[in-house]
Amino acid sequence: MGTIQTFVHLLAWVSFTWSPGIAHSLSPPVMDSKKNSPMNKFLMQSYYDRHTDLHNSDFENFVSQEVTSGLCEVLPHNHDLVWRLSDIKRNLTGEGSHRSVSTLIKFQSQHLKSLSELLSHSCELIFIERLPSGVFADPFELQHLVHRGVFSDIAVFGDTNLELPSFLSNRSVVEIHLVVDPNILQNPTDIKIELPLHARYQSLNETGYSTVEFGTPDMLIRCSTKDKVENHYCFFKLEKGDANVYVSHIVWRIPSGINKHAGLVSTVTFTAALLSTLTIVVASLYYFK
Repeated sequence: MGTIQTFVHLLAWVSFTWSPGIAHSLSPPVMDSKKNSPMNKFLMQSYYDRHTDLHNSDFENFVSQEVTSGLCEVLPHNHDLVWRLSDIKRNLTGEGSHRSVSTLIKFQSQHLKSLSELLSHSCELIFIERLPSGVFADPFELQHLVHRGVFSDIAVFGDTNLELPSFLSNRSVVEIHLVVDPNILQNPTDIKIELPLHARYQSLNETGYSTVEFGTPDMLIRCSTKDKVENHYCFFKLEKGDANVYVSHIVWRIPSGINKHAGLVSTVTFTAALLSTLTIVVASLYYFK
């Protein structure tokens, strides 16, 4: 049986290798972070400049350092550098292996007059979704959302190989930028983010399903200041605090193969591949005669 499976994998590899244009089309597009973004910088790019893989502890330390180093010196010392949220609602939409994670963010009413006097009229909401193993975002699809004006900028970091199965891939991260007016955020405001995602091929198991779980996304506000100093900006935490969090952890049950069916599937696949090869050979000989 092992020989049959090896032959099937070899046929698939040869077919993939000699299919014109496939290898080129699978390379994810390079997203230009200098377009549409006031600060022209992705936080996750800085993270991956220092780390090769995504680990929650490394990421949380990194974000803490970035926010601390980016606190505004131009604001009053007694200023509470926090935009508070009232509600966070998360849910999974769609069916099967192609779904979307929907996040609704509601800001509390807060009157921070000093902000409008010191900050520019353009800030960014930075939304970071750390994807669990077994799920990926398609950079091609996300690029279309930027072109349509859904997001001001977006990029995928980490493992962007779309063809790898779950057991051979590493985690990835999606960073979304939305340009917002800081004055608007001082009033009750809703922002909704829909992120399309896709499931990787899962390992075989006994149940026919694999389970992946999403944590709470990371959210920051980044604003440039009115002092006109180049690359001078401020970070503001989006404090969940006493916010109502609805479905903070989303669970996605992804269909997978069943162990006891592996032998039958391998045999049928091998037989179909062999018959197809023989048919092509016979047809070619008949044609040349």
